[in-house]
Amino acid sequence: MPMRAPIETLAFFDSIGGPEVMLVLVVVLIFFGGEKLPELARGMGKAIREFKKAASDVEQEFKRAMEEPPAKPEPTLIKPAPGAVPQAPAEPGPPPPAGPQPPSDHGIEA
Repeated sequence: MPMRAPIETLAFFDSIGGPEVMLVLVVVLIFFGGEKLPELARGMGKAIREFKKAASDVEQEFKRAMEEPPAKPEPTLIKPAPGAVPQAPAEPGPPPPAGPQPPSDHGIEA
């Protein structure tokens, strides 16, 4: 049903012919006069041109946004609490030895 709605709303254009268009032009000529008609047409032409340009710009922006890769989220930094003393990062110790380790006797008295 939603696909038929735009077609039905534009269906009245089929019934507009040459005589109807001439009648509209005569009414516009009567209301605006012969001197204002070129100015009115020029203004309408500019408006249509600007609308097409804006629509093209929006379309290009959508295409550009679809083509660029998604942005990675930036890491959030944890801020120290007010009044906290900054600490130097701990230095890494020696790497653990590879292979199996013998059982240790630390802390066990015999």
